[in-house]
Amino acid sequence: MRSHTGIYMTLGKGAMYTASCKQKLNTKSSTEAKLVAVDDAMGQVLWTRHFLAAQGHHVPTTIIYQDNKRMILLSENSKTSSLKRTRHINICYFFVADRIKKVEVKVENFPTTIMLTNFFTKPLQGRTFKKI
Repeated sequence: MRSHTGIYMTLGKGAMYTASCKQKLNTKSSTEAKLVAVDDAMGQVLWTRHFLAAQGHHVPTTIIYQDNKRMILLSENSKTSSLKRTRHINICYFFVADRIKKVEVKVENFPTTIMLTNFFTKPLQGRTFKKI
């Protein structure tokens, strides 16, 4: 099965861009699926940053929220934090690590229970559905 990518980008207090799509490849773990999802979102993130900068706005470091701690370590350290289960991940998905080093983006941990993108990628029920 292929995982789903959910993107929810805000500017100020409102949603500026949302997307949900099936990933183009099969992944072996949730960590790899999350890394692919962040890589899929990076194009829109970078375009928005460049657009705002071209309009003369100061663009601070963009924060990408993620609920997978192993993925955060992989994106910050690329191949140097690889384990046996993540060594196979293609180097093209470490584009995020380059952007972190340039201080354009920052990946932070965010609890799964309040992750808004879960609305786009998972069937939610009851309290969680109402909350989100």
